[in-house]
Amino acid sequence: MDAQPVIEFLGDVPVLQRLPSSSIRKIAQHVVIKHFNSGENVFQEGENEGDIYFISEGEVEVSRSFHADNQDCQVFQWKKFDHFTRSEFVGQEAIIALTKLTCLMLPKKYSHLMHPESIWSQDINLETIAPVEHILSLDPLDLNTFRGITLKGAPKSDKVYGGQFMGQALSAASKTVNFLKTLHSFHAHFLLGGDVNIPIIYQVDRLRDVPNFATRRVNAVQKERIVFFLIASFHREEEGFDHQESTMPSVPDPETLMPKYGLEEGVKLPRNHPRRVEASTSTSVPWPTEIRPVDDTQSHSTHTKRSPSISYWLRAKGRLPDDQTLHRCVGAYFSDMLFIQISLNPHRREGIIPSSISLDHSMWFHRDFRADEWLLYVIDSPTAYNARGFSRGQMFNRKGELVLSAMQVGVVRALKTPSSSSTASKL
Repeated sequence: MDAQPVIEFLGDVPVLQRLPSSSIRKIAQHVVIKHFNSGENVFQEGENEGDIYFISEGEVEVSRSFHADNQDCQVFQWKKFDHFTRSEFVGQEAIIALTKLTCLMLPKKYSHLMHPESIWSQDINLETIAPVEHILSLDPLDLNTFRGITLKGAPKSDKVYGGQFMGQALSAASKTVNFLKTLHSFHAHFLLGGDVNIPIIYQVDRLRDVPNFATRRVNAVQKERIVFFLIASFHREEEGFDHQESTMPSVPDPETLMPKYGLEEGVKLPRNHPRRVEASTSTSVPWPTEIRPVDDTQSHSTHTKRSPSISYWLRAKGRLPDDQTLHRCVGAYFSDMLFIQISLNPHRREGIIPSSISLDHSMWFHRDFRADEWLLYVIDSPTAYNARGFSRGQMFNRKGELVLSAMQVGVVRALKTPSSSSTASKL
């Protein structure tokens, strides 16, 4: 079997989809094709117990005894995309080919490839891992369920940062899809504020799998309630038309711009929030993003009326793995920074404390990009009405190519005085 068909097959094996794409490619290099006739026992005497078999064609029947007298026995079947290994209880288990059977066998000495350090990297070093990769690394609980946490130092206010919800949910969705299909769009809804002190459980529904597309729904659950959900679509790369009407504005290069104090800590944190320089650990992470505003609007008072638009360069701190889906998850994570708040700009004045709450967020990914290289984020708010603001954004790479588009609607309100009872968390 040629290398590409092996990679394509392994990418459709559910248990492998949660692995880093680099691990799947390495597994494809080491699997051995095994053929069996109908009625043949898959395991022969003396074969290695640690070898892992992935069924490519055919079905097997498994009979497993629970007691030495073989009185209690369980019988079930496995088919294409299922996997199995020889049980340590060899004498009490039989795996028989029901039909002509073809398996791809991964020898025991490569079984470590099935147990990477994270869903994005086979090996990670907590001292050198990019902070945003650490934030978007989830713990697989089963094939369709993942657990994420809010790390100390990551962007947040008193609630989970919206970009974290999107980035982690998309990470979960992508780990149930053949890695040859890349995220191209999603539509998300923020239902309840997330609790930063407890894990978030991401439950993935596999809605559609066809040759070129896959669709997933992800529910983010805390305290047995859905606090956030999105529907994401994945597309296999193919030839197509190519044009771009949007033009990147002429702006200074990021190297010529200075970061604004407080901005890299995020607009949802106090302006006097201290900067921290620390190594990433299992429970903390440094601020993950470098930001270079094109103008000085962020130095204005929160009471100063200004245009509902902003442009800034941004990139992930550190180096990310060469996994395009991860870079797109990071792009989604970026996109919620200084987004719906822009619709408040024309309404800022003395005596008014502006408040915003995200309702829904949509994104479309047009071209491959690297999130650890500078991207220009151009945001404007065409309208606000009936206590809802609308913002839209475009990200360009340094070549001027439009790599993604985003839109968001949120509740925008004015709190009359600082002493007023806060309604920021009420819809």
